Amino acid sequence: MKHAIGLLEIKNITKGILVADAMLKAANVELILAQPLCPGKYVVMVSGDVGAVQSAVRSGLAAGGSENIVDEFVLPNIHPSVFPALSGCTEVKQIKSLGIIESYSVASAIVAADKAVKAAAVDLLEVRLARGMGGKAVVSLSGEVGAVTAAVRAGGGAIEDSGFLVDQLVIAAPHRGLHASLF
Repeated sequence: MKHAIGLLEIKNITKGILVADAMLKAANVELILAQPLCPGKYVVMVSGDVGAVQSAVRSGLAAGGSENIVDEFVLPNIHPSVFPALSGCTEVKQIKSLGIIESYSVASAIVAADKAVKAAAVDLLEVRLARGMGGKAVVSLSGEVGAVTAAVRAGGGAIEDSGFLVDQLVIAAPHRGLHASLF
């Protein structure tokens, strides 16, 4: 039995609460996150075995209606560094080179972060979720410039076809004053 997470990003708060309820009633999953985000969206994240998470997401999609869904995913075997980065609990000691992936949705940022850290030996610094950013989300990572470049390409590439990729960049040697303003 594989462990997975599933997420639905909903256009409005009331539908988001309805979706959360439907997801929890549909399968034996654990609620990881259910909260409003900017600009008036709602995000619901659950975890459990792959089949249960898939069932919960399907039920959430049905309850919310496709016209109310911003983005969604089911990710089996998510990289363990994604959870601390989501909660801002990653300790940032040093930024070697800096990679940034900006997306139009929370779901796509998490997908990009997972893909990036699986693609290269990098440290995932933060996945900042749509709070005070007009609904956008930003992934930041650090490591050797070659690894960061590969990770940003992989993460950005994972969401590019969906239309959710806003921009991406790699700064080979960021100024140390930038560290304090970012983290």
